[in-house]
Amino acid sequence: MIPLKDNTPRKQFPLVNVSLIVLNVVVFLFQNQMAQEEMYYFIRDFGVIPREQVTALVLLLHDPAQLFDLNGYFFLPLVTATFLHGGWLHLISNMIYLWVFGDNIEDRLGRGGYLLVYLAMGVLANFAHIASEPLSPVPLIGASGAVAGVLGAYFVLFPRSRILTLVPLGFFITFIYIPAFLFLALWFILQLFNAIAEPAGGAQAVAWWAHVGGFVAGIVVGMLLGRKKFYIYS
Repeated sequence: MIPLKDNTPRKQFPLVNVSLIVLNVVVFLFQNQMAQEEMYYFIRDFGVIPREQVTALVLLLHDPAQLFDLNGYFFLPLVTATFLHGGWLHLISNMIYLWVFGDNIEDRLGRGGYLLVYLAMGVLANFAHIASEPLSPVPLIGASGAVAGVLGAYFVLFPRSRILTLVPLGFFITFIYIPAFLFLALWFILQLFNAIAEPAGGAQAVAWWAHVGGFVAGIVVGMLLGRKKFYIYS
């Protein structure tokens, strides 16, 4: 199922949401200009590598004074990884979901609030992946965790919205409106099923637990902040 648009009107131009989409595209184009070896080191430097993040965390717990030495390495990849993508399909799928669902969350939280929450949900989603694969040496990249947080918040705040959805049926394609709570519930169940079915210790092509963690974080954000005006304009 591919979401195309919702029927909930926005109150203002989604400046932050559009800016996030543009930034993701620009970073991806920048990646594509690199030679293969250069891109490899770029992703290693700015992606989340669970084994190295866990090592850094252990060092911090053992000696908190090392915070200033590890600050850039430990915290920066948790944010920068959400702006890196592994291919056009990876990028486009994430940006479609962000475009359809993000504008209304920005409306509800305000521009500054939405930006802070988006980044925070991305970080929490990355931690969920680290917890599921703490010894993995494979870099995690992609906006999926942060986008999943947006979906979780939407699930709480706009459950009665209807989502125009492209549904492939064999050789045929149909377009139907699906209630947001049903669309997002099915999406979450699929992510959870894949996360549970993933063999322990196996090489993950998709960070399913990051999706699950981001969605749950979004639900919490929606419940705590969505009923209030949480405007922080910049």
